[in-house]
Amino acid sequence: MPLSPPVSRQLRHRRAIRAEAYERADGLWDVEACLTDEKPRDVELASGVRPNGQPIHELWLRITIDRKLNVVDAEASSDWVPYPGLCQVSNPAYRALIGLNLHHNFRRDVARLLGGTTGCTHLTELCAILPTAAIQAFAGDVWNTGDSNGGTRGASAGSEDESSNSTGEHFNDKPPFQLGRCHALRFDGEAVQEFYPRWYGHAPRSADRAASSGEGGNASGMNDGSGNEVQSNSQTEGNHA
Repeated sequence: MPLSPPVSRQLRHRRAIRAEAYERADGLWDVEACLTDEKPRDVELASGVRPNGQPIHELWLRITIDRKLNVVDAEASSDWVPYPGLCQVSNPAYRALIGLNLHHNFRRDVARLLGGTTGCTHLTELCAILPTAAIQAFAGDVWNTGDSNGGTRGASAGSEDESSNSTGEHFNDKPPFQLGRCHALRFDGEAVQEFYPRWYGHAPRSADRAASSGEGGNASGMNDGSGNEVQSNSQTEGNHA
């Protein structure tokens, strides 16, 4: 359903945020995020006039992750900034993302490591979309999103046995990870009844409910349906996968 028609108005600013995920030949994954700020006119900045058509910000962040969502490499680039030669100085600080895990207190750790004057406000803001971007990339490829036994191509890769998860439980003992994370995919909802009838009316174990509600100190509040937290109810991208 589209938004309601707006009143008469004039565009004054445009911010675009996009993310792309790539499976690498070495088995790792790259997630790249970009934030762009533009104004449809010449802008007087402290550093001079920024002509119409040139971004105020164009900031890039790339992380490399393994299939357990561990960050194994990270880099930042500030291609367009309001203070050329000065904003870019904080780019190396984003190496601090290495060693973090996208579903274990990632946003909290980012705020601790890169908040305030340590980093760039907008690059740090961009970090917040990385967990759900990675989760959406893994959905149906690394993680099973269907209601079938065993999982997907990606789900069977790695050190675990292809018919079980890290707890020794078979994939078909757990609902697909996206169920129960948003209103449309609630277990007593029409979508689950139609597309995942086996799980219609399912009552998650108390431990799973606690995990999906963000209890236990996980700032991301994410759960992959197997007791491992991976996504937040408020940021469930592509739950229809």
